[in-house]
Amino acid sequence: MLSTNNSLLRVRCLHQRSLVQFTRFSLKRSGPEITVSRIIQQRRHQSSSQNASEQKPPLPPSRLLLRAVRQSLSFGPLFSAFRGQSLRSLYRQSPEELVLAIFLLSGIGCICLYTVYAYFHYFQSKQFTQWPPEIAKSLRRALYYTNYGPDPKLAFKYYKLALEQCMEARLDPFSDKVLGLKIHVAGWFQKNGSYQNSIEVLEALLQDCKKWVEVMDRSVQEGLVDDSGRLKGASDPVRPTAEENSESEPAENLWGKRTRILEKSVLISVKLGQLYADEHVLQGDSAGEHLIWAVETVLKELQRRQVEPMKKGEGPEMTPEQIGGALEELAHYFESKSQHYLAAPLFLQAITLSPPKSCHTAVLMNNLAISLAQQPIYTPLDPGQPSKASGSNEPARPTRSSLLASARSWALQAQETAQKVRGEDKTDECDEACAVALCNLGDIAAMAGDIKEARRRFDESLTLSRKIAFEPGAAQAQEGLQRLSETTSKGST
Repeated sequence: MLSTNNSLLRVRCLHQRSLVQFTRFSLKRSGPEITVSRIIQQRRHQSSSQNASEQKPPLPPSRLLLRAVRQSLSFGPLFSAFRGQSLRSLYRQSPEELVLAIFLLSGIGCICLYTVYAYFHYFQSKQFTQWPPEIAKSLRRALYYTNYGPDPKLAFKYYKLALEQCMEARLDPFSDKVLGLKIHVAGWFQKNGSYQNSIEVLEALLQDCKKWVEVMDRSVQEGLVDDSGRLKGASDPVRPTAEENSESEPAENLWGKRTRILEKSVLISVKLGQLYADEHVLQGDSAGEHLIWAVETVLKELQRRQVEPMKKGEGPEMTPEQIGGALEELAHYFESKSQHYLAAPLFLQAITLSPPKSCHTAVLMNNLAISLAQQPIYTPLDPGQPSKASGSNEPARPTRSSLLASARSWALQAQETAQKVRGEDKTDECDEACAVALCNLGDIAAMAGDIKEARRRFDESLTLSRKIAFEPGAAQAQEGLQRLSETTSKGST
């Protein structure tokens, strides 16, 4: 027993020694571990303090906003979604929404492409590139505030700036570009309801053109212009500016410039006649003065070309359409004054200058028919004057029946001309001319006392006007039928 106890004591002692030794060993190693951990913590503290000291300042809000916009406009996620595997998975999940999204994206892409095309096709077209860069920039802004973002104040500001820049650049004030710009500004004033400003712009432009032509004619009379169309003693003929001559166009001499400016003067005078006769202005006397001047100027120029030989570089005369337009406007002016005896010859001359197969020719024939039907037997130039002797050389005055017969003939010819027009030349004006011709035939028949024929023509005009949705024609035909009913009822009583 004692031996057993002693052995147990020895074992316990040995175990206790080993525990003491392990404890001592662990205590001995705990010192370095503590020091190492402290060094690591110090290093971490030093690195964190260094990072804190070296940290960059925060970005300003503008840069942060720009970065956010760039990320929002990035198409990377969108393209990645339309890759093969992603696209198939999206189609399996929601096929209808995927197809709709593809169509929407395609539509947006087409709109963007069209916007870019329209920008370069319009704002980079020749109408802008022919100008110097500064003037072109002002014109782009003016047209933007005219057509796309309507703002009359800003549009006027840039139109005015463009005209001032033309003067500063010393562009020829009588070039087609500058004249066209001023005429465009006048049209812009009229479009915005400022008729007086439009008239003032055109009046100033017309006076400048008249003055230039007068100086040119005086120089010719004084012998200051030679046969080549330039001033004697001048080194070079009149040439366009560098911007105008960008396409190597032939030089324009003084005779060519005179023809061009005179043509512009006639067109401007006709436009002024229309503005003065407009219901917003109603200055009939001024309208008549400008229209008469335009027609007289055209006729004088035609007569001069028939008498004098063709000048070098003079260029072609006014087109028949332009001459006919001036005659037609003056005829309308006389018609508004109930001076049909003056309007009829002008309409007849305009018809001879108009193309034979044209809808507008039918309109002119209708106007001539109305003037003849409403023309008095005796003109107001000699009211109450007795007829001359039979031996007089004065031609016989037309009778009422002859005037109505001529009017009916022109109305029938207007209807026939409008019906003959085919292809691209046929417009809505042809159908409207047919309806008006039928109505005129009804009026002429009523004046002649043929009530049955008048009613038939009015019914035909009413049917055709309703078919083509021509409200003025339908209203005129209904008025004619109402007048016939009133005349019939009065006759029966």
